[in-house]
Amino acid sequence: MAGILALLSSALWGSADYHAGKLSKNFPAIAVLASSQAIGFIVGATLVLTTASWRAVAFGSNGYFLPGIYAGLAGYAGLLCLYGALSMGRMGVVSPISSLGALIPLSYAIFIKGDQLSAIVSIGVIAALVGGFLATGPELSQGLPVKPVLLALGAAIFFGVALICMAIGSESSALMTMSTMRATTLVIGAALFARFRTFGGLGKAELPILIFIGVADFAANLLLGVATTKGLVSLAMVLGSLYPIATALLAYIFLAERLHKVQYVGIVLAVFGVAIISSF
Repeated sequence: MAGILALLSSALWGSADYHAGKLSKNFPAIAVLASSQAIGFIVGATLVLTTASWRAVAFGSNGYFLPGIYAGLAGYAGLLCLYGALSMGRMGVVSPISSLGALIPLSYAIFIKGDQLSAIVSIGVIAALVGGFLATGPELSQGLPVKPVLLALGAAIFFGVALICMAIGSESSALMTMSTMRATTLVIGAALFARFRTFGGLGKAELPILIFIGVADFAANLLLGVATTKGLVSLAMVLGSLYPIATALLAYIFLAERLHKVQYVGIVLAVFGVAIISSF
């Protein structure tokens, strides 16, 4: 169950990132982020009200409140870096670098939380991580533009920290952790709107895709949070980190960004790794 939830999370995340990156080519990334995060907050608030999840432990060492805030701040910074990088660089450069953020929660789960992986599962983890990186088509032939790369590295670090906080908060309540995240980003978005008093040109025509981005991103976070409570945190994080594959595949289908040989190798490796993790 945990593996299925994490894989669904990666598919939703990759889809949201693709559409957000594409939209950010025509509108300010900060406007796209603030709008989609506000929609995610509405989704979370609705779920909280209908499920009475507010009864979960909020404070203390096992509470969701502070981890949710920290995850919101880190996740917002990571998404802003990612959307900005995607808007100015090739997805084949940006997505692989941002996916390296999975190494941070993986290290946390193994060295701090104490997850123990068998030798065969460790092979699957390595194959999935390497496959996820290669499947996004790391593009080196035309050099690495400095600004998109730095932004992608920033996204990786922030995402890694956010994932750790999400896992910690989910021990109390995955839904309340994600809702607290969105409440935090809503405050940030409102402050930015008060400062600049503009939606960056976004209008009714962009609303459907913004709704999809907001809903998909919230659902991805929620599914991954639940996955960390149903199995090993390390494995959930590895499977959830495969989201750049969905981003790259959508770019291939709709933007005609052709797949390179290394990407086919990566896809095979990722599937092989997922198969091993699922089997053992």
